[in-house]
Amino acid sequence: MHACEVDGVLVQLLDRVGHGPAQREQIRVWARSGVERLTFPDGTTAVFKYAEGPFAEEDVALGVAEDAGLPVPQRLAVAHVPGLLGMLLSDLGPSLRDASDAEGAALAVRVHRVAATGPLPTLDGPRLAAMPDRVAARLTDVGVDVPEVVWALAKVADARAEGSGLPPFGLCHSEWHPTSVHVGARGTHLLDFARAFRGPGLLDLASWHGTLDPPDPDRLAETLAAYVAAGGAQTVTSPRGGLSAARWALGWHRLWAADWFAHQIALGWAQGAEDAWTSAINRHLTEAADLLRA
Repeated sequence: MHACEVDGVLVQLLDRVGHGPAQREQIRVWARSGVERLTFPDGTTAVFKYAEGPFAEEDVALGVAEDAGLPVPQRLAVAHVPGLLGMLLSDLGPSLRDASDAEGAALAVRVHRVAATGPLPTLDGPRLAAMPDRVAARLTDVGVDVPEVVWALAKVADARAEGSGLPPFGLCHSEWHPTSVHVGARGTHLLDFARAFRGPGLLDLASWHGTLDPPDPDRLAETLAAYVAAGGAQTVTSPRGGLSAARWALGWHRLWAADWFAHQIALGWAQGAEDAWTSAINRHLTEAADLLRA
């Protein structure tokens, strides 16, 4: 993604809303996406978000969320050029504080109740079970050695995927972290739906505390209890695949994270960081194997 491509899509967006050039301020910028605040000559503001590759369909997911009544930023304009998405969004202003675990659980209940997910992809039992083989194929395609733990996971994947369709099963945010909840002067809004899908809500709940620390089933069990207390499906705590709900969720989420890293390597996004990303893949796979008892 080149700066000129980003500049070009911004020009299209500004033209669609009838604005000329704006002052640009970076909020968060990554290698494949970015968020900027635009300030117009009349003092009004908007947010410019751009992304490429697998992130370039977020406007679709935001439409699904908005149609379901979820609190998401308003899309003021959307532009697609080959491989690149640009959006002008309403400016929510600065975040006042982080969302609490209880707030995260309650908001997740609302997200997972959304059943009409339109064209978003589905992650069901068969697709979960195929994940170890997909990780192996992606690594093989780019000449990365496939760790032995992948084959151990492949042997148990069918059995461990059982119960994936138990409620909650619906819209999944996919990057459900406190940073995806914006608590500001205009209320609470949900951000970053770029990789949303339809699937087991437990994967969202397992992602809330991130993947940097070792997986903690006891801590996740507390989150699941908060989810039920907030009105979520009581089956969120039901065993599935022969495991407790917390182990099941964390194990599959770690495998899902490894698959995402493998996908990025296959896309050529590592750009010299292959060793670090391969190390992350191996760590997530090892954690998944322990949790899923592979």
